[in-house]
Amino acid sequence: VPRERGRSCRSRSARAGLAFSVCQMERLLRAGRYAKRLGASAPIFLAAVIQFLTATVLGLAGDEARHRRTAYITPELVDRALHNHELLSGLFTMTTVSQVAPARY
Repeated sequence: VPRERGRSCRSRSARAGLAFSVCQMERLLRAGRYAKRLGASAPIFLAAVIQFLTATVLGLAGDEARHRRTAYITPELVDRALHNHELLSGLFTMTTVSQVAPARY
């Protein structure tokens, strides 16, 4: 079956160059009923912002782990990195990072 002209088989996440799912962000925005109408670029922007914040937090936690000479990032290091950063500490003031790590196999 020939493909329709102009149609792309790539996902919206791939077209936007994101690792986070644009489709899932759209689903969550629609399920939350934050607005009656939802623009086409809103889930793309939200996925990009969440991906940027995640990369920033993990980068800071990785720097903290390197400073402590550990090979992996723990929840304690994520918490310490969040509270030591001037802008992120204000954003995550009401956030609790779980200290319970999953079991290692």
